[in-house]
Amino acid sequence: MEREAFRMNGFVILVALLVVAAALVLFGMTQDEAFFIVCVVVAAVIVFLPASGFAVVNPNEAKVVQFFGRYIGTIKTAGFTWTVPFTDKNRISLRVRNFETTKLKVNDADGNPVEIAAVVVYRVVDTAKASFSVDDYENFVAIQSEAAVRHLATSHPYDSHIEDRTSLRDGATVAEELTTELRERTDLAGIELLEARITHLAYAPEIAQAMLVRQQAAQVVAARRQIVEGAVGMVQLALDRLSAEHVVELDEERRAAMVSNLLVVLCGDRATQPVVNTGSLYA
Repeated sequence: MEREAFRMNGFVILVALLVVAAALVLFGMTQDEAFFIVCVVVAAVIVFLPASGFAVVNPNEAKVVQFFGRYIGTIKTAGFTWTVPFTDKNRISLRVRNFETTKLKVNDADGNPVEIAAVVVYRVVDTAKASFSVDDYENFVAIQSEAAVRHLATSHPYDSHIEDRTSLRDGATVAEELTTELRERTDLAGIELLEARITHLAYAPEIAQAMLVRQQAAQVVAARRQIVEGAVGMVQLALDRLSAEHVVELDEERRAAMVSNLLVVLCGDRATQPVVNTGSLYA
């Protein structure tokens, strides 16, 4: 698990080392030549050996500190800092990152080949896990993202014709499911998954034309259903008004004829030509 590494202000340590080194050199200058040389050597050692502990940490950046292979902590405070000398300080960015997966060709839940891609937004929150739990956390996130997108595509149909069945076109629901799955997959690497959304979704080229015809037919059927529902309501309203206001009295046969005529007019896909009846109603 991530923990904070020992650190001190780098400027304070640098000034202290320079003051000690200068004091040794000045003291050596008051002695004989041999002692002066010793003081200079000691001053150089005092300055240069601790210098390996200096590090510069940029904003939204961390340094993972290792002492001869042992993890001793992470520095996240931005600025010029000093930590244990002779340590390796590996840089890890804490900035928010995003990438888009390649367009994957997979079969959906109904067996239809589809092309799908997603954009993933994430950031590192545990530098220890990101450094030591996986070889390369960026590659790990990319591969797990593709695996999650494939699993999502095979779990749902491209377009659902059954009520209460989730399809790949249900943007918010599918995005939430993809984000949840990716969070579980990438938690091992110390990654916080912020968002995952589908950016490309289409039928594979070999069936795209056939599926387009099917979608158009489904839309036509849905439109016709709505038109019929509205027409039936209008016919019922017209008959009720005629009966309530005693405009005309119709027997069952004439009511059926009027219903038929009104439905033809209201449901037809072309404009109708009116015919004026100047004779008897029963002529």
